[in-house]
Amino acid sequence: MQLTHEHEQLRATVQRWIAEQVNPHVDQWERDEIFPAHQVFGQLGQLGLLGLNKPEENGGQGLDYSYAAVLAETLGEIHCGGVPMAIGVQTDMCTPALAERGNPELRAEFLAPAISGEFVGCLGVSEVGSGSDVASIRTTARKDGGDYVINGGKMWTTNGTQADFCVVLANTSEGAPHRNKSLIVVPMKTRGVTVARKLRKMGMDSSDTAQLHFDDVRVPQRHRIGEEGMGFVYQMEQFQIERLWGALNACGIARRAIRETIAYTGERKAFGRAILDNQWVHYKLAELEAEVDALHALCWAGVEKVVLGQDATRLATAAKLKAGRVVRQVADGCLQFWGGMGFMDESPISRIYRDTRLVSIGGGADEVMLQILCKFMGILPKA
Repeated sequence: MQLTHEHEQLRATVQRWIAEQVNPHVDQWERDEIFPAHQVFGQLGQLGLLGLNKPEENGGQGLDYSYAAVLAETLGEIHCGGVPMAIGVQTDMCTPALAERGNPELRAEFLAPAISGEFVGCLGVSEVGSGSDVASIRTTARKDGGDYVINGGKMWTTNGTQADFCVVLANTSEGAPHRNKSLIVVPMKTRGVTVARKLRKMGMDSSDTAQLHFDDVRVPQRHRIGEEGMGFVYQMEQFQIERLWGALNACGIARRAIRETIAYTGERKAFGRAILDNQWVHYKLAELEAEVDALHALCWAGVEKVVLGQDATRLATAAKLKAGRVVRQVADGCLQFWGGMGFMDESPISRIYRDTRLVSIGGGADEVMLQILCKFMGILPKA
């Protein structure tokens, strides 16, 4: 689709904010294994970047999804993966269903402060033993008077140690696994909510990732998003936006990896000439750039579907699958040209290499993407 001057103005605003307010602090946040989410999200809220395609009545900009896509892609210019991912959780993972299906009171209580940056949100879907297999989650929410009483736990929860609320997928009945779940907004300060531990990861260091426990957590039934029993469906819809976000952000990161590798290999000399002057090197970088261009086109075909109000599931799934493969190929190929420096923790390419490995896992593993695509092709064997 054709981007407008307004899209490019948005991109310039995000780039300026990253250069001035984020990248100077990234190395310290990576060492600390956390970043100040409320401070950073507050800045984004003031710039109007946390609700680009969210309802105006809740403080959003009311724009179409293409503007959110520009944001996702441009966040790839942040010099780590953890901070963009945390922002993506806020904008495209824990709030789409709330914005689309939440009642006015629920949106006013949680979506509006998420858009302003006052609240940090997280999404509670994955559990120990239930990652990509969302239907197998065991967390329960039973009715008691006008409340739900939630018991269970969530794993790999991005923003989990700093969040003000968690959108929790829980079983609200004993019915079929695809029709017995509901999405419920749980304030993190509610009695019985515990951050069991902050998880250490092989990458995404500046993103705080938590394991959560829910022990007789009581929240009003009015905190349910949409209809009871429709949580699985809402989460699958939400996943499509999450997967497009991941693919778009991977595009931005991959382009940065290539750009930084060109700069490094243009300066680094071996055997009397710049490494970039070797035909194999510049041919390989051109090949990687072409792969990113193909991914970019696939992503934006999906974005256009969303903007037109059409089902983008197949394209979002294909983009997510391709993104994990391409960004891994780019990171590995570029790192090789950095030589020994590429293996050093201090080099930008090594951080990209570590951080982007998650793209093929988070939001549904590659194997799940392939399964979904096989369904569209009509070749998935019947159970």
